[in-house]
Amino acid sequence: MMRPLLPLAALALLAAPVLAQDKPPTPHLRALAAGYKASFLCSNLFNAGLSEAQVEGDDLSLVYVEYRPILPTLTATVDREAKTVSVPFDDKLPPRIAAWRPHLGCAQLPTGADPANVAKLPRLTVEAPASVDAQAWPMGDAKAEAELPRAAAAKLKTTMAAAFDKKSYGEGSETTAVLVVKDGRIVGEQYRAGYDKHVSQRTWSAAKSLTATLIGAAAHQGLLDVKKPAPVPEWQAPGDPRAAITTENLLHMASGLYSEAAGNRTDDVYFGGTSVTERATGMPLEAKPGTRWLYANNDTLLAARALRHALGDGDRALAFPFTDVLWKIGMRRTFPETDWQGNYILSSQVWTTARDVARLGLLYQNDGVWNGERLLPQGWAKYVATPAPAQPTGRAGGEGYGAQFWLMGGIVGLPADSYSMQGNRGQIVVIIPSEKLIVVRRGFDAVGPGGGRFEAAKFVAAVREAIK
Repeated sequence: MMRPLLPLAALALLAAPVLAQDKPPTPHLRALAAGYKASFLCSNLFNAGLSEAQVEGDDLSLVYVEYRPILPTLTATVDREAKTVSVPFDDKLPPRIAAWRPHLGCAQLPTGADPANVAKLPRLTVEAPASVDAQAWPMGDAKAEAELPRAAAAKLKTTMAAAFDKKSYGEGSETTAVLVVKDGRIVGEQYRAGYDKHVSQRTWSAAKSLTATLIGAAAHQGLLDVKKPAPVPEWQAPGDPRAAITTENLLHMASGLYSEAAGNRTDDVYFGGTSVTERATGMPLEAKPGTRWLYANNDTLLAARALRHALGDGDRALAFPFTDVLWKIGMRRTFPETDWQGNYILSSQVWTTARDVARLGLLYQNDGVWNGERLLPQGWAKYVATPAPAQPTGRAGGEGYGAQFWLMGGIVGLPADSYSMQGNRGQIVVIIPSEKLIVVRRGFDAVGPGGGRFEAAKFVAAVREAIK
């Protein structure tokens, strides 16, 4: 059944004056905004099971400023039977389409594509194992919680509540979930109304740490050597200097490739329906690989592209994240999404729950071993948490960088071995191996003006103080 989803009038109040009053948005910007709306509605409705109103209030609120004036002008149509979302944006072109697939979440058709091409989107051919919810934590959800001493439990409860008050750890921050795992068991867990342990959110750049995990799993199986040139097929023409870039260079954000800006927002891939292989593989060198740190989504996308090629570019590559990592460690509500050509968009576009990312943290706390089975190379956890040869400078939080993980040791007194997964809008998973402590925070902090950034290190320090 199809019905139009009318944009909330309140969203118009968030519009920032980023476009001149007499200058309408370009057709490309309108196409991107339509893709943004289609993508987030599709993933939130069909991955997370949220309502349209929740999506409008969270993922379509306080977004990139250039999209804010446009989103309220676009009307989406949701087909719940077909699990598609379409957003018209131009009278002369088909609407932007996002379509859901089991396990793989939503993919967008290219701008201008015939909606009938939804049937051609890649789909997973392997069957998921039976539900593990009834199994004991961390594989399932049973017996997940452990009790702290009464005084520590009370302090932790107060600390977690403060994460939701929008001021204690960042003025205007918006927390949806907090989870604390100590000695392998959940000792604290709290959610904002409308969210719970089984509701997924977009990871944004915290997905980069999953990329490192999948590459680690492939390395453990002898399928990929991170020290060798990355097997990116688009770079293999004779004389292409990019053929020398190693997978390790990519993991370290040290490819030396050109980026339009730090972070190189890859909106054409995320919201424009452009494929990873079209967009990420075409950047030229501008620095010697391994000598310069520059945060770039493309480096992560290219690492995932190299992994796909190493796995054969077919069904095995599409199934690998599930069969070799996610399903093995109980991450059954995690949706790594692809482009329309079957490339995983692993720099940002993964939907998962607070409990699932805590499971990923536990895999690292256990140095890549799960239920007695080694999934990652011995020492891989230390590898991703070792400072890369080239390091970021001038970052506000002062964090260093490893291999798709941020290094937080020493910041506001955190232990030297602290490292983390981090993503836009306040997604964070902090791992402190020496204390067997994992702290997860999910949120919807504003993108750009209009809200505060969650002070993750300060919050983790308060959690440590509460439970000591």
